[in-house]
Parts: sequence; structure tokens; C-alpha cells
Amino acid sequence: MAPKYLIGATLACASFLALAAHAESAATVAAVAGHPQLTPHRAVYDLTLAQASGSKAPTSARGRIAFDFTGSSCEGWVQNFRQITELQPAEGPPRLSDMRSATFEAGDGKDFRFRIETKLDNVQAEDIDGKAKKKTGAALSVDLARPKQSQLSLDGGALFPTEHLRHILAAALTNERILEAKVFDGSGDGEKVFDTMSVIGRPTSSVVTEKAAQIKELEGLKRWPVSISYFEPGKRDEQPVYVLSFDLYENGVSRALKLDYGDFALTGEMTELSILPSAANCKM
Repeated sequence: MAPKYLIGATLACASFLALAAHAESAATVAAVAGHPQLTPHRAVYDLTLAQASGSKAPTSARGRIAFDFTGSSCEGWVQNFRQITELQPAEGPPRLSDMRSATFEAGDGKDFRFRIETKLDNVQAEDIDGKAKKKTGAALSVDLARPKQSQLSLDGGALFPTEHLRHILAAALTNERILEAKVFDGSGDGEKVFDTMSVIGRPTSSVVTEKAAQIKELEGLKRWPVSISYFEPGKRDEQPVYVLSFDLYENGVSRALKLDYGDFALTGEMTELSILPSAANCKM
């Protein structure tokens, strides 16, 4: 399934800075990357089938995403995510997937801890537990406890999920339209750095249909349509593995989700949103 972190904060999955192809834009983004102030919040999204094509596509789908995002730049960011999805194939019984993740990311973007568990039809299919650390100019060091104990050295230009989100917001606030980045979020057995490309639209003032998003805390905030394509490492010239689209508010809240897996796509309608207390006296 799609990276979890950017759903509300990144996938969000994200998942998800190497910007050699856009060096000038990278300098602009880096200069303001610390500016976006993210709002702790809890959000729930109901999933439905948006489109399907091909013999492998499901005939129907339903599900739910629950997402908690807390912390600050001073104390670090905590994300708890759960996605339950039921897909009905053209033949056979429905398939149920249940993915849970819990992550902690240091406010300076240097340390990341992650635990990801996935069940398919109530049978455990994935159990990932590890931590990652990076230093300026050095490779990304990953220490895995599950699925097997190992130590890895990965691409040192990768961003962690919340850091990636802040770069997207910084790009949006400076009218950048394209952001390419390598992202590590612990998925792929904790051994993958995804290549990503974010396309950021112009600020939108379209009508917000979800009642959950019609709250005073979001009134007057800028929001942008964002689409993020995720590629297997080194395969940016090929078709993306999936594409995550959403409306992104300047405080990090997301609505109007679309998770496109190629042969089918899901939409996520925000049904609940709670703004949580922010850390006091944090000015980073």
C-alpha cells in the first residue's frame, strides 16, 4: 500500500535531499525548509474505489485510514497510522489488508525510528522494526531488528517523512512546482530509499466538501493540490509504483486523498479531524 506518512503529515508513508537536477530550486527550498509550522492532529479517512481497469483490478473496495500526528520541531514528531482495506477481486473471496505503523522522527531530521506491521487476511505478512540515522555528507545508516537483524548503509541524500513534508510545504510557499527527493520511511523491509517526484499545483480555493474539514482552524489557510509519484530506486524513468494525491494545507493537514496503484485507485474522504495541542515555547 502507499506510504503512510503523507496521508496527514508521510505517508505518509513517506515515506519520502537529492536535487541535483534542480540545484537552484533546492537552494531555495533549503533556505526556508524550517519555516513551515506543522499542526499536531488526528484524522480519519474513509476509503472507496475510485477507478479500476484490467483483470487484476478489484471490482469493489472499502477501507479506512486513521492517522495521529503529534510533537514539534523541538521534541520530535510522532506518527501513528493504521490503514484497513478490503478489496473484492473479480473472482474469489475479498482480501483484507491491515497495516499499522508507528514512527518517531527527530526535529532536526537526523534520527528516525520505525515499526511497521502488515497483516493480509489476518495473517502477518510484514514486520519491520528499526532505526535510521544520518549525518551531513554521510550515508544513511540503518539498524534493523526485524525482519532480520542487519545493518545497512543507504543513500545519504534521503529525507525522512516529516522532513520531506516540510520540504514540500517550503516549495509550495515559494511557488516551486516540482520537487524531486529521495525518501526513506522504513517500508520495503527497511532496505529501500524511494525516488519521488512531487508536483505542486497553484493554491486552490475550491469548495471543501468534507464537513470534518470545515473547522475554524483551517479557515483562511493556504492549500495546494499535491501529487507525489513513488519510484523504485534508480527507476525514475519508468512508471511509478504508485501515486499519492491530496490537498495539502500549510499546517500539514491533508484532505481529498487519492491513492493510485496503477490498475486501481482509492479515494479517501476525511470524516474526522481533531486539532491537538501544540508544544509550548517551541520556536524552531
